[in-house]
Amino acid sequence: MSAPTRPVPARLAPDDVVRVGAAGLRTRPLRIVLSALGIAIGIAAMLAVVGISASSRAELDRTLRALGTNLLTVAPGNTLAGAQAKLPPESTAMVRRIGPVQSVTATGRLAAKVYRNEHIPAGQNGSISVLAARADLLEHVGARLTAGRWLTEGADGPTVVLGAGAALRLGIDSPGPRVWLGGRWFSVVGILAPIPLAPELDSAALVGWPAAQRLLDFDGSPTTIYTRTTDASVEQVRAVLAATVNPQAPNEVKVSRPSDALSAARVAGNTLNGMLLGLGAVALIVGGVGVANTMVISVLERRAEIGLRRALGATRGQIRLQFLCESLLLATLGGGAGVLFGSIATAGYAWYRTWPAVIPGWALMGGLAATITVGAVAGLYPAAAAARLAPTEALTH
Repeated sequence: MSAPTRPVPARLAPDDVVRVGAAGLRTRPLRIVLSALGIAIGIAAMLAVVGISASSRAELDRTLRALGTNLLTVAPGNTLAGAQAKLPPESTAMVRRIGPVQSVTATGRLAAKVYRNEHIPAGQNGSISVLAARADLLEHVGARLTAGRWLTEGADGPTVVLGAGAALRLGIDSPGPRVWLGGRWFSVVGILAPIPLAPELDSAALVGWPAAQRLLDFDGSPTTIYTRTTDASVEQVRAVLAATVNPQAPNEVKVSRPSDALSAARVAGNTLNGMLLGLGAVALIVGGVGVANTMVISVLERRAEIGLRRALGATRGQIRLQFLCESLLLATLGGGAGVLFGSIATAGYAWYRTWPAVIPGWALMGGLAATITVGAVAGLYPAAAAARLAPTEALTH
């Protein structure tokens, strides 16, 4: 007589596992939503930080492509005695002799001060500098006017163009008003938009070069020279500019590349992004703890269900798989919501700032991977605890 065969437990198909896990989540909707929200906040925070940072970098790259990275500026440094050096009046013409140089323009600092009217005390000029400007300055530094017109080379009359910051400090938002400059009235004929590659012009009042010489005793010596060169020759030109401008004392000349400052700002921004990513990771961990807490309570509340399923033939592995699937589904629900919210936040902020919206693919995949990892880790212990329950013990609760 043959021995009785032991019944083989039925195998659960993958879709059955998902269906059983989803059924367990539907019985506690409010708790599930609150637990998924913790995961969603962490994923959304990290994705928004990465997306907004990437969008900012894309905007910076677009700005640099539009403005050009071939702009070099020359300014006076200090003498060996520590005094302020001075660029020779002929330095602009000397820079033009450098072969790869495409164009040169300049500004010159004036001793004059500018005020809203003649009754303002002398010390309250709002730190607005007064500069003599060449007629071709706008095109060289990538500037544009928000209102009015630019200075012309032949304009000898008392007219002035204000930088964006200078106009704000003087309370002027359109051409027409007059300002008290250098002891006489000047008419405001234009207002500039902020200039990324020449921020020193934002807080300046600009007077035409001939008018500055005739009306404000300008000696014609430049204090900043803006040079455009071919892209391939930027470093070569940069290396010879100081000696070209002042052959007798090249050490008294400072040469800089404004686009380098913008790139440095981007690097500094990456440090802040790292801190924000850390906060997002903390939020994700807190969300994972919430998922684990939900699953542990679920095991305690559903002991009778577990005992009944075990009595009907469910194996420990199937019970373990059911609760692990519930945890993964819960985390995936929160992760999906987090990806959606993070993408919306990135797109909305980019639209508000008129940036290109950029969400790196690795950030999306990383967010989903983090979600799966959190779900698996948070569900391991509750799933194992549920599988260890004996049918008789579970049914007595």
